[in-house]
Amino acid sequence: MHQGDTSSEAARVQLATLRNMTGEQRLRMAFRLTDFMRRAALSRIRSEHPEWSEWQVKRELLRIAFYPAPLPEGLP
Repeated sequence: MHQGDTSSEAARVQLATLRNMTGEQRLRMAFRLTDFMRRAALSRIRSEHPEWSEWQVKRELLRIAFYPAPLPEGLP
């Protein structure tokens, strides 16, 4: 069960920890991770395009999230 840079022992501990969590705890963790990744992506976009407005930054985040599918209808 060894993958990447995670030792087999660490992977076993992680799996045991996740299995012992309630559904609500796992869902909260997923929300926190999603929020963290969204903020990280927004930060990267802002640093790459400091001249962009906040609207342009958020539109780019949507483009990345939906790529390669087109953006939702109604967005210019």
